[in-house]
Amino acid sequence: MNAARRELVVLVHGLYVHGLWMGLLESWLDQAGYETVNYSYPTMTRSPAENAEDLEKLLERLEAPTIHFLAHSMGGLVVRHLFHNYPHRKPGRVVTLGTPHQGSYAAQIMDGVGLGFCVGRGLEGGLLGDGPSWTASHQLGSIAGTSNVGFGLVFPGMPEPSDGLITVAETQLTGMADHICLPVSHMQMLVDPTAVNQATAFFATGRFRHSMLDA
Repeated sequence: MNAARRELVVLVHGLYVHGLWMGLLESWLDQAGYETVNYSYPTMTRSPAENAEDLEKLLERLEAPTIHFLAHSMGGLVVRHLFHNYPHRKPGRVVTLGTPHQGSYAAQIMDGVGLGFCVGRGLEGGLLGDGPSWTASHQLGSIAGTSNVGFGLVFPGMPEPSDGLITVAETQLTGMADHICLPVSHMQMLVDPTAVNQATAFFATGRFRHSMLDA
């Protein structure tokens, strides 16, 4: 894809990890012609809303006229809080990878049996299904995985299909512009070229390339 270098993508990682986990996606986006900023934040000691506040402070220093977002898992909830609390955003589009927009079955089970401390303040405002609505003028595309390999296998009764941690149904969001399922697991999304190819297609057009899956 020949994207203008002046367009920028902000990468936002998920629970338990660091921005370094987004490094391969960042490299591929650079090769596709985008500038990138990799936002790393504490996932358990600060809420998604508080991390969105810090993200907003970072964005205030960026001069790119077009800013897209590529967010994995809980990172997508951080971005939702960003757009809800700071709605005056520059042009751009949002792609979420395995984000539990409807809440996380696994997180709800952990919270219900007294293990919510394992997620910490990451439970606030999203993982239990209480994230802000998507009313932004910006288009959001959601990518789900269908390869059931991952930590979610320890939670009995998890609905199918899923990416091994987040179910496909949980990645649906009212107001999203497009949704697509890929045969990848939750963490495999971070190292799968198809995922980033679909993300760049959405950044460019506001739609995923569904025809790629039929080829």
